[in-house]
Amino acid sequence: MNPKLIIVGAAGRMGRKITFLAHQSGEFDIVATIEDKNCPELGKDAGALAGIEAIGTKVDIHYPTAADVLINFSLPAAIDNVIDYCVRKTCALVSGTTGLTAEQLKKMDEASQKIPIIHAANMSIGMNVLFEIVGTLAQKLGEDYDVEIIETHHRMKKDSPSGSAMTLAEKIAAATNKKFPDCLDIGRKGKESLRKKGSIGIQAIRLGDTVGEHSVMFGTVGETVTISHSAHSRDTFAAGAIRAALWLVGKKPARYSMADVLGLK
Repeated sequence: MNPKLIIVGAAGRMGRKITFLAHQSGEFDIVATIEDKNCPELGKDAGALAGIEAIGTKVDIHYPTAADVLINFSLPAAIDNVIDYCVRKTCALVSGTTGLTAEQLKKMDEASQKIPIIHAANMSIGMNVLFEIVGTLAQKLGEDYDVEIIETHHRMKKDSPSGSAMTLAEKIAAATNKKFPDCLDIGRKGKESLRKKGSIGIQAIRLGDTVGEHSVMFGTVGETVTISHSAHSRDTFAAGAIRAALWLVGKKPARYSMADVLGLK
């Protein structure tokens, strides 16, 4: 029997991609597609919204009585209700929402004592491999190399810097014994803005319909080493979320990562 899946944020760009790929995979029973009460797409068939045939599941504000796993790509304001539902119904949670507060992240940690959770800033397989290697690269290059992260996203993205840029910086800081987030220099500006030794610079660009690009630059006198990732479409994030959801079903309560899903740990 296929696991029962809920998609929260179903009318959004990511929600539609997840609906499309989850249905096409044939590995889920999509039992609910959830949106905010003010969403203009309420009542519409989620399959039709996703560009496929009607699947008999309408976009709604009501959660089902039971489910095996929930994929959440809603706005941060919805995460509390999502976590409460998953804990109450013992439903596994895969969340890709960024821009969460410290309180919301704490609540997610507490919930992971009762249910299995994956919360990832980026669910692309390639990006998660980059997360795993960027710290090692920084460590091997050493303190003489300045570190700059440049991220580019579409003009509608609300949070800045991106969650992925922050994760890259956190991985580098941990590997090089820098205090995070104190080591960050975000959006450097002003007449006296010389680079602070040991800092990690982050620049955010918002441009057109760019899906997502991240570059990490390590530079010293004589050379620069750049490692980067470009997402060509949202399919890569949706595919990663679906892979994570399938992996998470039946796992013991804990906080897991995409590295666990991909066997990188």
